[in-house]
Amino acid sequence: MSQSIPSGDLTIAAIQQHCSADKDTSLATSERLVRQAAKDGAQLVILQELHATLYFCQTEDTSVFELAEPIPGPTSDRLSALAAELGIVLVGSIFERRMNGVYHNTAVVIERDGGIAGLYRKMHIPDDPGFYEKFYFTPGDASFNDGRSGFTPIDTSVGRLGVLVCWDQWYPEAARLMALAGAELLIYPTAIGWDVTDDPEEQARQLEAWVTVQRGHAVANNLPVIAPNRVGTEPDPSAQSDGIRFWGNSFICGPQGEFLARADDHSETILSTTINRSRSESIRRIWPYFRDRRIDAYGDILKRVRD
Repeated sequence: MSQSIPSGDLTIAAIQQHCSADKDTSLATSERLVRQAAKDGAQLVILQELHATLYFCQTEDTSVFELAEPIPGPTSDRLSALAAELGIVLVGSIFERRMNGVYHNTAVVIERDGGIAGLYRKMHIPDDPGFYEKFYFTPGDASFNDGRSGFTPIDTSVGRLGVLVCWDQWYPEAARLMALAGAELLIYPTAIGWDVTDDPEEQARQLEAWVTVQRGHAVANNLPVIAPNRVGTEPDPSAQSDGIRFWGNSFICGPQGEFLARADDHSETILSTTINRSRSESIRRIWPYFRDRRIDAYGDILKRVRD
């Protein structure tokens, strides 16, 4: 079935915020910034990864599972009411309790009527010093019960959203699969920052790598990318490290990787821009990467290692 070409302007806002150990405080901050974004004209608002709490994955602690919620649940209900009140599409982030012992890092997409348009459960789960996510999060399912891929865009009134989460942003395969399924935007709610003991040169290299790889997904797939990241230094609850300084630098770029909006590394920010949804189609007509893909030659991509 052929797809219609999305047209018209769409105003997008990405929220960059500090977070609190108190869930109500963090959600009140998110709500305040979302309200302002909507007042300024945003039709689609994206919150950062795990915006309701501090980034708890710096240590392994079973008591943290008490923060998890079902969907629907208290946080998704609060986001749904907000989206319905403001008449916006809202992308939030929830530490999801799916069942006893199965927890996910989940992006929830709320329609402008407050209904849940869809969920995306983070597929790639890191396990690095200070980012012990494998302790908390089960990876999203590779396929749903109805046969759809775990990398399936979510249809909304503002377009088909290719929602991914943080560590997914380093994997071109995830972006490509979303694009092949008709995603019109690539969205990466994020919580990433520096080890505060790293020297400035290493910090600069890490930040530049994070920005560059996502701009590369925009270029390779001819799609806008929206990447909201958190800010602030959050302590390590175990006191085994000096904590993480989240580096902000949230950005929105266009389908040629061009910056449309970019935040600094320390401020709470509402990052907003207006895009023309037909631009991706125009770019694909002059840079026809999808036409020239050699799908007959890519079989080995499914191997762990070509040895």
